[in-house]
Amino acid sequence: MRPGIAWIFAAFAAFVTVAAPAVAQRNAVESWDPSARDFSRPPSEPGLPADQRSATLDNLDKILASPKLSAFDRSIYLSIRAYQLSRLGRQDDSRKDIAEMGKVLPGEWQRVLSRTVPELAGGGDRAAALRTLDSALLQKPGDSWLMIAQAQVHMQLADFGRALVLLDEALAGSSSAADRRAALFYRGHAHFNLGQYGPAADDFDATLAGRPTAAARLAPALWRYAAQVRARRDARAPLARDVGEEAFAEWPGQIARFLLGRLPAGELEVIAETDEAAKRANGRCPSAFFIAVDAQRRGDKQRAREQLQLAQARCPTISEVNWAASSELKRL
Repeated sequence: MRPGIAWIFAAFAAFVTVAAPAVAQRNAVESWDPSARDFSRPPSEPGLPADQRSATLDNLDKILASPKLSAFDRSIYLSIRAYQLSRLGRQDDSRKDIAEMGKVLPGEWQRVLSRTVPELAGGGDRAAALRTLDSALLQKPGDSWLMIAQAQVHMQLADFGRALVLLDEALAGSSSAADRRAALFYRGHAHFNLGQYGPAADDFDATLAGRPTAAARLAPALWRYAAQVRARRDARAPLARDVGEEAFAEWPGQIARFLLGRLPAGELEVIAETDEAAKRANGRCPSAFFIAVDAQRRGDKQRAREQLQLAQARCPTISEVNWAASSELKRL
């Protein structure tokens, strides 16, 4: 089972106030593919006030002193401490934690770091996040997961050109299907935010390869739809083909139903605000964005602008939806 973003930051919140061991033993990354994150698992945006950083480090030290942590959990906490040490300017100590991750979780530690550091960067210290990833790349030069993580941080900074360069390199160096899917997924976002909609649609389409279920295909298919609309391609037929009826019943499948003309916008908005799964996932964020995409398809610029502004306000700055809404607003 792939550990989700929510678990990571539930753990992050826990160590701020309580020095306790991690709650579960789990395999590191049997299928931990960041490109598989869907709209039912929204990214968090934690961040700590400056006066809490030292206390947080103390709690991390206590947690990591526990002999009961699994290899995966220890790697998670080491990655967070490496970032916190970088924020404090303690680069040598940060690098030691990254090296320890390599010993604790050989072959998989870089995937852990690639998931935690971009999320932690949402607290505002993207420079510390990039330093942490630079240190990791010294330990494993050219690693595709670490370059994908760097690209994510650059996209938080709206530097999509730099992100695209990194993702091209990550794709060239990918060594597995999961590596390739992740690099293509984020390269699709870099292209989309640069207004390169055709290449974006092609990248999102390529990430669908190897996904066995409609649920796994849903998020890439929705992003491909957005790119195809903006590239003035047929978007509905591919969405209907690759998602299928079984994905429509539960959130975020209702977004696909709406885009296919089977659900009114008003009903989608109600679902986003009242459905339990949608509420847990901040469903008002992607629903506003895709209502805007539909308005763009119909040529209704005013409606699109209003919904993009809502999406920009509702989505955290580490969210792909926030990046896309902000970029699209600039082009209206």
